[in-house]
Amino acid sequence: MSTKTGFVAVVGKPNAGKSSLLNWLMGEKLAMVSQKANATRKRSLLISMHQDNQIIFIDTPGLHEKEKLLNQFMLEEALKAIGDCDVILFLVPATGSTKSYEAFLKLNPKAPHLLLLTKTDLMSQDEILQAIEKYHDFQDRFISLIPISIKKGSDRAYLLGEIVKHLPEHPYLYDPEILTTDPMRELYREFIREAIFENISDEIPYCSDVLVEKVEESHNLEKVYATIIVEKQSQKGIIIGKGGAALQRIGKNARVLMEELCQKRVFLKLFVVVKPGWSQNKRALKELGYEIRG
Repeated sequence: MSTKTGFVAVVGKPNAGKSSLLNWLMGEKLAMVSQKANATRKRSLLISMHQDNQIIFIDTPGLHEKEKLLNQFMLEEALKAIGDCDVILFLVPATGSTKSYEAFLKLNPKAPHLLLLTKTDLMSQDEILQAIEKYHDFQDRFISLIPISIKKGSDRAYLLGEIVKHLPEHPYLYDPEILTTDPMRELYREFIREAIFENISDEIPYCSDVLVEKVEESHNLEKVYATIIVEKQSQKGIIIGKGGAALQRIGKNARVLMEELCQKRVFLKLFVVVKPGWSQNKRALKELGYEIRG
């Protein structure tokens, strides 16, 4: 029996809802979610099976201006995904303008794309129809336009089926039993980063990153040792908080996510260190897995 297998890049401006969509499609909490923009920094592969077909989703950072070296890396990650895939899902909030979509079209994507209107949860049917109408002049550019409401329970199987229609016939590229190619420590890292984004305000989450130093596994307990990296001493103080309260909140939130994923108890030990200017230093970025070309 022939099967379809292909890569599907999930693309959009920061805060378009890419990670939330992926977690919903996967039925598992695997992608980092935050209300703050530009939380996702690297590409990651999430593997979904649908009616004996294999969809390999590529989670990407949001399309944005490249201000710092780290932002440059993030933009390159998104552009690589657009160039290396079979199908693109372009996400745009239904309440927004068409500007981000027009900017995407200027990239001249070679792969066919589905246009997904996200964040329709609080919109009436008439408002959704008005949002769809805004894209009438672009209807020769996309293969489908689909409004999505995760909270209202849009038809997940329908969207997966629409994606599969445009994938090439090909044997599976990955074991159907696995959900992601990311190692467990990389997922743990993202959960800690998510906890920082959710518990620390202002710009500090953008000046921080996480290095998982060690993971010790046993039958019913996972021990995780990780270092939170910031750029200034004042940022370290805020991450730790008065009497260590902020760091405890970060650890608790991250541990809950880890335990849901690994289905066992987790002991999480967090350290905080200062590395001045790490987000503008190629060597420091490379140590964290962000390799800048050129």
